[in-house]
Amino acid sequence: MAVVEIDHLTKVYRGRAVVDDVSLAVESGEIFGLLGRNGAGKSTTVEAAIGLREPDGGRVRVFGLDPRRERARVQQAVGVQLQATHLHMSLTVTELIRMYRSFYHDGLDPGELIERLGLGTVRDSRYDQLSGGEGQRLSIALALVGRPRLAVLDELTTGLDSVARRSMWSLIEEMRADGITIVLVSHFMEEVERLCDRVAVLDAGKVVALDTPAGLVRQVSGVGGVSFRAHAPLDPSVLAGLPGVEDVLIDGDQVRVSGRGDLVTQVTTTLVRHAVPATDFRTTTATLDDAFLQLTGHELGEPEPTRDLS
Repeated sequence: MAVVEIDHLTKVYRGRAVVDDVSLAVESGEIFGLLGRNGAGKSTTVEAAIGLREPDGGRVRVFGLDPRRERARVQQAVGVQLQATHLHMSLTVTELIRMYRSFYHDGLDPGELIERLGLGTVRDSRYDQLSGGEGQRLSIALALVGRPRLAVLDELTTGLDSVARRSMWSLIEEMRADGITIVLVSHFMEEVERLCDRVAVLDAGKVVALDTPAGLVRQVSGVGGVSFRAHAPLDPSVLAGLPGVEDVLIDGDQVRVSGRGDLVTQVTTTLVRHAVPATDFRTTTATLDDAFLQLTGHELGEPEPTRDLS
């Protein structure tokens, strides 16, 4: 049985489906990513999945339970860090973690969790005194203190510098090593590539692809390139006619070939056959950014267009 099962989930706001017939399953022990632009429906999907929003259609199960009708049981098994979290500014780190621990039948020791997450030096600091990285570590602590079997992390590293972001990534990997299944909502490509076992790409409320990060690249992109320096005259049509070649650019002795398939073998074999010596071979491969662009028609950094919902 999957940890999370979502079948034909729909959520409509003022006539617009912000989640539009989404179906996916999260398996035990994996880090499952939801990747998409801001406004693509990622947060609404996970909030509906864990019972914080009531779907307008579809079926959701978490550990086989209905998160709306069996909310209390689901909440005991799920730790949540949401993008918009409102905490009491005057409470200290220790007070907040102890308060959250009181919500669960079984949980972790707040003091040990504070030390494990590197919050010892700010344990007596108020929430409004924390740095961005410290605040995010506190968010993880609040998500973990109930000893969850599933953790939902929504844009955890937004606003952090590169050092703090990588520190968060290490913590997420430690969580998975502890046996926690993780749903990671993100619009950071590098984050998804490093952490996620599988990824659902959302665009305009729909799942447009679901695969491993590498599988997404292989499945929809496949575009690569070969560049080299030719030491003899080379007719571009010799390379342009090869299977899979989409473009050939020659600038002096610099040659760049782009396309699909095994370009290296085809290009080198053709150069030998035409007696064209070549050096400085370099290859490029498609990236998850390329795959996302092909899947959605947009760069990841572009927000979903705003619409008049009146």
